[in-house]
Amino acid sequence: MRHHMTALLKNCNSALTLAVVHVGSGSSQGLEGEQFFSGKNSKGLRSPPTLKPYKCDECELCFSKKSSLLTHQKIHTGEKPYQCLECGTFFREKATLRNHERIHTGEKPYKCWQCGKSFSQNSSLWCHRKTHAAIKSYKCFECGKCYTQSSALRSHEKIHAGIIPYKCFECGKCFTQSSGLRSHQKTHRGEKNEKCPECGKCFTLKSTLLVHQRRHTGEKPYECPECEKRFVNSSELRNHQNWHKGELPHRCGECGKSFITPAHVQIHQRIHTGEKPYKCGECGKCFSQKQHLGSHQRIHTGEKPYKCMECGKCFGHKGGFWIHQKTHIGEKPHQCNDCGRFFSTSSALKSHVKIHTGEKNYKCFDCGRTFAHSSSLLSHSRIHTGEKPHKCSECDQCFSRKDSLVSHQRNHTGEKPYKCLECGKCFAHASTLRMHMRNHSGE
Repeated sequence: MRHHMTALLKNCNSALTLAVVHVGSGSSQGLEGEQFFSGKNSKGLRSPPTLKPYKCDECELCFSKKSSLLTHQKIHTGEKPYQCLECGTFFREKATLRNHERIHTGEKPYKCWQCGKSFSQNSSLWCHRKTHAAIKSYKCFECGKCYTQSSALRSHEKIHAGIIPYKCFECGKCFTQSSGLRSHQKTHRGEKNEKCPECGKCFTLKSTLLVHQRRHTGEKPYECPECEKRFVNSSELRNHQNWHKGELPHRCGECGKSFITPAHVQIHQRIHTGEKPYKCGECGKCFSQKQHLGSHQRIHTGEKPYKCMECGKCFGHKGGFWIHQKTHIGEKPHQCNDCGRFFSTSSALKSHVKIHTGEKNYKCFDCGRTFAHSSSLLSHSRIHTGEKPHKCSECDQCFSRKDSLVSHQRNHTGEKPYKCLECGKCFAHASTLRMHMRNHSGE
């Protein structure tokens, strides 16, 4: 009998490999529509049969090796003979102890050759490799969502079943996985152990750090199949795809405006409530959005992370960087209906239109003078306060306006950017050029 079975196994070496999509924990359907089965329900092609002569007396489960039976029997006896010397935890198997010890040593011997990421266990590496191959073999019966791991599917199925067993005692929030609860609890403790080597910013989760690092590298692995636009993370892509579909399911109760996510609604509602929860530690100014505070703080730090590749000019804000780039390509899509002049941005056009309308909404409370722009009022108010925040690094002379400082610095650098088209003579200031041109015109 044993000789016959050995011959059968040799003849079945080239077993068929089936591409199976596992649905839930029972039957499953292949991507091409073929029906496959697993476990006890299997009626299709089977793997070659394996002899399992070793039977457990407790539960009647059978094994092919005696060593496997002995390991299994420890479940019934509760025996855990292998102890970790670091933390004292006991294990049934020596291999499980070795895997556990890597938590303490930090050893990660299994490396992905595609992206270089390392893992402490071989099984974790195999699961990770599926992300590169885009293999999502486990499908949810309820919503059709697919996963690379059966454990991820089981965790997801708890959402449909309403099983959320892990609860935070601080705020009452519940989670389907213990790992999700552990990550969440770090927010209460204020733990931010994951530090970016580029900018020093710290994060609670390693996954958040990895997404953040793509801002530095410029990596955008998620592409929209509709317009080929690329994104840093999958959630940004999903939100973008909702725009193509016209799906804006979250609505503001005050004005009826619709948004992609609840977070966008929450931010928008601060317009109605006047809430500004983000405060600058330097000057006390408050903002409704965290990114607005971040942009504002660059005024104090002098940080200018956005650099133009054409001329090398740096900017503190992405908006200013985009506007500047239009000067190189000469793009001016916004036209004034009164004089026909073109502008690179809509805000520049709105500012210009005030010249024609005479609109001056910004009033000085000291002298009553009115201005078309808030920046003009701010510069003017320094006449009354005597404030001169712009200091020359060469001679320490101070100025109330930045353009006055820039003009003054030309005395030190010798720069003369204003050229007379008649005689070719150059000047440091526009006013000096205008005076010079009167000599040619005879005024």
